[in-house]
Amino acid sequence: MHAPAHRVAVISDDQVGPLYGREVAERLREAGHDVTVLTFPSGEASKNRTWWAALTDEMLGAGLGRDCAVVGVGGGVTTDLAGFVAATYLRSVPIIQVPTSTLAMIDASVGGKTGVDVPAGKNLVGAFYAPRAVVADTSVLTTLNALHRSEGLVEAVKHGAIRDEAHMISVRRSVPGLLAADAAICADVIARSVRIKAEVVAEDEFEQGLRQILNFGHTIGHALEAAANYRIGHGRAVAYGMVAEARIGEALGITDEGTAARLAEALSPLTERGRLDVDASHARTFLGADKKSRGGRVRFVLLRRIGEVAHEQGWTHEVGEEVARDALNEILHGW
Repeated sequence: MHAPAHRVAVISDDQVGPLYGREVAERLREAGHDVTVLTFPSGEASKNRTWWAALTDEMLGAGLGRDCAVVGVGGGVTTDLAGFVAATYLRSVPIIQVPTSTLAMIDASVGGKTGVDVPAGKNLVGAFYAPRAVVADTSVLTTLNALHRSEGLVEAVKHGAIRDEAHMISVRRSVPGLLAADAAICADVIARSVRIKAEVVAEDEFEQGLRQILNFGHTIGHALEAAANYRIGHGRAVAYGMVAEARIGEALGITDEGTAARLAEALSPLTERGRLDVDASHARTFLGADKKSRGGRVRFVLLRRIGEVAHEQGWTHEVGEEVARDALNEILHGW
């Protein structure tokens, strides 16, 4: 077994829990495990210290000891939250992730980033804590609504943009099958994205260098999410962020002209492109809280071209306040 344990805490949200969390729990019981099922309200608003504490307290109340394991069943919010519970419970117990969304399969469950959101910004409290295993079954994607299915694929476009142009092209060509949740097509795209991310994480597990490239589009994307109080989906926010940050690179002469337009073309079938109901000045307050900031100065991952990140002076680039402000203001009107 990847995580030998007599007692298991299955953590899921109140939407995925009835669909798959209970089934996972029943299978574990059939295998001889003592299982405690814990749920929390679905949605990004629950990925906070309050629910981290509540889940931890429930595990303590149930008497789970250091010989237990956590199984996270759900989307990106669940994998992040359950991972952080496991990383901190009794100074860490094993976790197995069972992602049930495209976003979680492609990105959130892989790489060991766990954490919660705080008033100052997204994912600012957390830990690097790798799962013992990730078990993904693409057949469950048929139960996702079309919006969640499509927005989760934004991260696959990002993986191609930063590392593999052919993968981005493949994702674009596969959109009809991906949106229809064709199991074979989804498995192929997800496997390639996971390989790309795994290669990066294997070289830089704790984000001291190369792994920073996985944050392309996320500096502005996270600021948009936080400023909108998470009413904007992660995929849509990152799509806007990637186009905006490619425009920043083009404005600075770092990114090849036309790169932002190519990204917009690849992302168009996956998310809405219209105006965002977000206050620009409020969004700017979250840029300085980004984890890549140094000395209070905002830094961005910038592309050289599709498939290659610019890294002549490190994997991130300090960008002047005016340039960042203009890009943020412009993207709020759509792309």
